[in-house]
Amino acid sequence: MNDTPNPNRTHIAIFGRRNAGKSSIINAIANQDVAIVSDTAGTTTDPVKKAIEINTLGACTIVDTAGFDDEGELGLLRIKRTKKIMESSDIALLVFDASFEDNDYLLELKWKNELVSLEIPTIAILNKIDLNDNYKSSEQNIKDIFDLETVSISAFNKLNIDKLIETIKLTIPKEEEISITGHIVNEDDIVMLVMPQDIQAPKGRLILPQVQTIRDILDNKAVIMASTFDKFEKALKSLSKPPKVIITDSQVFKEVEKLKPEESLLTSFSVLFARYKGNEEIYKRGADFIDKLTKDSKLLIAESCTHVPLEGDIGRVKIPNLLKKKFGFAFDIDYAAGNDFPDDLSKYDLVIHCGGCMGTRKHILNRIRICEEQNIPITNYGMTIAKINNVKYI
Repeated sequence: MNDTPNPNRTHIAIFGRRNAGKSSIINAIANQDVAIVSDTAGTTTDPVKKAIEINTLGACTIVDTAGFDDEGELGLLRIKRTKKIMESSDIALLVFDASFEDNDYLLELKWKNELVSLEIPTIAILNKIDLNDNYKSSEQNIKDIFDLETVSISAFNKLNIDKLIETIKLTIPKEEEISITGHIVNEDDIVMLVMPQDIQAPKGRLILPQVQTIRDILDNKAVIMASTFDKFEKALKSLSKPPKVIITDSQVFKEVEKLKPEESLLTSFSVLFARYKGNEEIYKRGADFIDKLTKDSKLLIAESCTHVPLEGDIGRVKIPNLLKKKFGFAFDIDYAAGNDFPDDLSKYDLVIHCGGCMGTRKHILNRIRICEEQNIPITNYGMTIAKINNVKYI
């Protein structure tokens, strides 16, 4: 379970006021002390994530967040960070404090409406029922006002935690599993992978999109051959017939296209992830918009993870250089990493996103939704490189 990549886990996020017992709920679900519990309001200042396994649901990440009633300048920053957690949440637990009888619920309503707007399934949790003999009236009020499935618990006494877990299982929508390569790869097909092992690749291991693609091809019962780009031609000559599909790193898209057999289909890991994690059609429209850019255009290059940029970084070096070479001038480009995706995109003409391997599908789709709502074209790295180099891919 701990080896399951974080983006592939079901993300369960807990939201509520300070001291509503959110951290205690995480500890009760995980059945271990994951988050610090204290009577002091605001103990949780940054999101706390814990990988857990829930029977029949599988590998999950449960996320504790700062109280959405936090105060002061730092409090506002914590609330902003808490809101960003929504983007990658598959299900939300909205916590109410049964010991706080005069709750006007205005904050909870505001957050519930935001969760609904993001189409995130939400469960209401009435916690600390051990401190209120009349909690049933509060429970009914929550049901009437919020129209949510409501579970009353005591995280401290671990009362009704099993019921909460069962409710989580029943509430998470059952989405059709998407195959990375199933739309182009059939049983017994030969698939060639071209994987440069340069400074961008961690020594001793493959990057996540490569690993996931390899596993998906194996699940589709196809035959895999892999090589670095410098061994690509030699690998092709060793085959008795051309591969059905060639999947390459986008950075050598153009070079591989020149050398590939005419009958072999060509795509890249990043293009495959446009479909697997995002919306392929929207990304294609965004890539077509590249031809409409001018010297006055402003771009946002966004990554779903955070990393220290290396020499030849694809997002911060290679794509800007390719654009400069194509147009003859350098663009005004902003960069966003991790959760630092702007809410207001009005100053941008195009968003170029990474493949999204380190973000959940929900996370990437929410970013696409933000762009669509603001009429800002969005595409991803692979489709950008293909468009600039006029590479034909499937």
